Amino acid sequence: MSNPITVLIVDDHPIVRKGLRTLLLSEAEIQAVYEAENGVQAIQIVQQHQPDVILMDLVMTPINGVQAIERIKANHPSARILVLTAYAEDDKVFPAIKAGASGYVLKDIPPEELLQAIRDVASGQSFLHPTIAARLMREITQISTPIKDSEPLTEREVEVLRLIARGLSNQEIASSLHVSERTVTTHISNILDKLHLANRTQATLYALRKGIASLYDQENDFFLRKNT
Repeated sequence: MSNPITVLIVDDHPIVRKGLRTLLLSEAEIQAVYEAENGVQAIQIVQQHQPDVILMDLVMTPINGVQAIERIKANHPSARILVLTAYAEDDKVFPAIKAGASGYVLKDIPPEELLQAIRDVASGQSFLHPTIAARLMREITQISTPIKDSEPLTEREVEVLRLIARGLSNQEIASSLHVSERTVTTHISNILDKLHLANRTQATLYALRKGIASLYDQENDFFLRKNT
């Protein structure tokens, strides 16, 4: 069995939370499921339980999902947040990723794909459906263009960035490059610093925008994981 995963569902609709809870608890690797009906409750539950993955809706009161993501990440930088929403508009998608979400999926996603997204995010990977990534590519230049005096990436850092964009975890990157996970972590930190990015998801979008990786690679990797 995979490593146990704890999940926090943040959604203001009780029926949605109940359905998600039933789905998640049907999986052996889901150890516990917490619920919050708004962002304020979510912040409190994260502080108390520190779940492995936070499923975050965006349209809520008194604070919206993006504000909740920002506050959670400010206090828990390593928190892994997967946006689960009905909205694919640019004014919803981009702020959520910029705030620090590790992934973004829509509520019409098939259950097996949602479960895979949770596993990926729990293991430290990012998860963006190719259609969402394509929408974000138009906007990523706002955060992806390094200032003129930024130090360029080394060949190895470009290689690591390409593997990040393919959705590989630190362990998988280390195995692919025959280096330690600590070395991979150092490379990723250097990449984010040089490119002025906040997280792996933004790094993925940068790689797509600059042609270092492609949506075709992401689709192949996604379907390989799905069918194995």
